[in-house]
Amino acid sequence: QVQLVESGGGLVQPGGSLRLSCAASGNISSANVMGYYRQTPGKQLRDFVARITGGGSTIYAGAVKGRFTISRENAKNTVHLQMDSLTPEDTAVYYCYAGMVNVLTLSGSWGQGTQVTVSS
Repeated sequence: QVQLVESGGGLVQPGGSLRLSCAASGNISSANVMGYYRQTPGKQLRDFVARITGGGSTIYAGAVKGRFTISRENAKNTVHLQMDSLTPEDTAVYYCYAGMVNVLTLSGSWGQGTQVTVSS
C-alpha cells in the first residue's frame, strides 16, 4: 500500500490558479502511475482529472486539458497539479491516487482529499 499526503487547495476567484501537491511513501514501487480524481457535491462517483507515469507520460480529462498541468518529482515521490484559468465548475474535492484504483469501491491508494473552491 502507498500512503499519500495532499497539500494545496483553497479558495480562488474565477480565472485564478492553484497548485496541488501529493507526496507518496510506503510501497513506492507500485506507484508508477499517480494522478488526481475529483468529486463534486451531490455526485456519487469521482471523476478522472489527470495522471502521470514515472516516465512522464500524461493523460488529461477533456474538461481540464489545456488548463491543468500535472508534473512529477520522482526523487521526492511527489506529484503536482497546476490548475490555471479556474472556473466555478472546477469546484470539488480533489483526491490524489497511486497505482490501480477503483472509483466504485474506492479500493487502492488514495489521498485524504483537498477542497478546491472557485468563487467570486
